[in-house]
Amino acid sequence: MNFSGAYTALVTPFRNGKIDEESFREHIEWQITEGIHGLVPCGTTGESATLTHDEHKEAIRICVEQANKRVPVLAGAGSNNTKEAVHLTQFAKDAGADGVLLISPYYNKPTQEGIYQHFKHIADTISIPMVLYNVPGRTGSNILPSTVARLHKDIPQVVGIKEATGNLTQASDIIEQSGTSLNVLSGDDFTLLPLLSIGGAGVISVVSNLLPKKMAQLCEAWDKGDIATARKLHYEMQPLNRAMFIESNPIPVKTALALQGKMDTDFRLPMVPLAEDNLEKLKSIMTDAGIL
Repeated sequence: MNFSGAYTALVTPFRNGKIDEESFREHIEWQITEGIHGLVPCGTTGESATLTHDEHKEAIRICVEQANKRVPVLAGAGSNNTKEAVHLTQFAKDAGADGVLLISPYYNKPTQEGIYQHFKHIADTISIPMVLYNVPGRTGSNILPSTVARLHKDIPQVVGIKEATGNLTQASDIIEQSGTSLNVLSGDDFTLLPLLSIGGAGVISVVSNLLPKKMAQLCEAWDKGDIATARKLHYEMQPLNRAMFIESNPIPVKTALALQGKMDTDFRLPMVPLAEDNLEKLKSIMTDAGIL
């Protein structure tokens, strides 16, 4: 499976403390209509850390059903508990997901060998395409390029990595050591264009919740060799890219979608509503971008 282009790290809408299925389906449908290349339910942006197992499964099921094979679904199924990751990965496969996004174990900070054995155990148990997720700022550990290369070489199911260090030297080392058969996807919207320039395959994006067409068009322009258009779109989206991280993700992006009337601003603690001063900044940036 080739995971390339623009994938949206989907927000999970809530209403009255439960997943708002209607809003979620409408958001997914709009993403597909706008030309997004793929969808990622139950990532960090989907508040996966505060979903129950049943809700996690529900979100994957809804996304797979609504996408209906029109675009690939890369389901978040990671955990710092290897058995739990196996359980969620098996569910994602049974539900019809095209692949799984697997974060490296967080909090318990395994060694590089522990990280390798974690992913190997999942792959040995279940046959489904796997995209690793490296985000040291949240996990407390870094999947080193040599470990990525080892995993890709030893485990055919490891077909990609969401690289969210923001470090282009590390991304370059991954591509150098693993080769172009590994899809290296940006985990930071603002690094998409430079990552493409060194051989990256695309992005798992937060801002494409708001601008799916532009994010897809940037990837398509690059693939066609239209660097000027790709660069133009990159700079057009930069203010929103920054705005999505004025507070912890997904607080700004869910707030932006609520301002557009697409869902409620309903968060799970410990996520809380956007601070008032930042709300005014967000409104101003959205107005300038023509989406409010």
